[in-house]
Amino acid sequence: MTWMSTPYLRSGVELDRLAVEGIRVTGHHGVLDSERETGQLFKADVVAHVSTRAAALRDDLSKTVNYSDIADRAAEVLAGDPSQLIETVAEHVARAVLEMDGVFCVDVRIHKPQAPLHVEFKDVSVTIRRDVRTGGLWADRRIGSSAGMSDDPLALDAQPPALDRFDERPQRPVPVLLAIGGNIGDVEQTLRQTVEELDRFMGIEVLATSALVESAPAGGPPQPDYLNAVVRIETVKSPRELLGVCHGLEIVHDRERIEPHGPRTLDIDIVDYDGLVGQAEDLTLPHPRAHERAFVMVPWAQMEPEAELPEVGRIAEAARAMAASVTLVADPWPAQPPVAIA
Repeated sequence: MTWMSTPYLRSGVELDRLAVEGIRVTGHHGVLDSERETGQLFKADVVAHVSTRAAALRDDLSKTVNYSDIADRAAEVLAGDPSQLIETVAEHVARAVLEMDGVFCVDVRIHKPQAPLHVEFKDVSVTIRRDVRTGGLWADRRIGSSAGMSDDPLALDAQPPALDRFDERPQRPVPVLLAIGGNIGDVEQTLRQTVEELDRFMGIEVLATSALVESAPAGGPPQPDYLNAVVRIETVKSPRELLGVCHGLEIVHDRERIEPHGPRTLDIDIVDYDGLVGQAEDLTLPHPRAHERAFVMVPWAQMEPEAELPEVGRIAEAARAMAASVTLVADPWPAQPPVAIA
């Protein structure tokens, strides 16, 4: 399908492509009364941009997007209520596929090979690309964010967040503290990979990692204990661009947001962005609950004893009071520094 060979990047991460070609259904779309009464052949090609890593590694059907469902949804639109324009048909197919869990972007081509033209021709088609409101800077409800968003990204009148200072890129690299953690799967390996992947993003440099600690979950349903660390980076990305990177990495590592405070393969939070204080729908800085979390404060204080958190002050004293809440797993961690991959 050379017509849709362009990759789709979500927060700097190229997603995989799941294609269903040549879906053939009789439909009644068209401007002419005869087209609506008699019907004619319509064909659809659909490419869903997804992350297949978790499904492939575990050979787990429940972790993949079902291509049969993609075909069924497209066919239902083709055979469904008539539209005058094939552009409208393509739009409806795209939206039906985007509503499937795990689909972040979709390419749709609708063919009308029996269109009533006055010359000999091979095909008439329209090709569109639609995504869940778009790419790296939009945190949708299925991906979520630390603050959450009330907007429905699939609504026709949905708008991206208004530009604010969280969209401003710094003129020089600035220090940022990230907290990473998880409690599903091979968590330590996931966290190691996350550090390496962060260091591969243009505009981000990993400077240091804390000790790795273990702690009990803070609320939520019964679940395994967590492994956590903090990571000191420098970046020239804006806060919202960096938030997009964090969400992109969570997607790659199969993060699911099924219930509040539920278990997760990977969680990345921006704790502090160069001392910036502010709040928007999708991001609050500094992280509003970081000072309450032993799995953030304790490894951070050990890594940077003089560190301060805006509106909190020096963290060392708070960390000492929380120290009994976490268990040291590895220090230094990772044992080897991150490897930059060209």
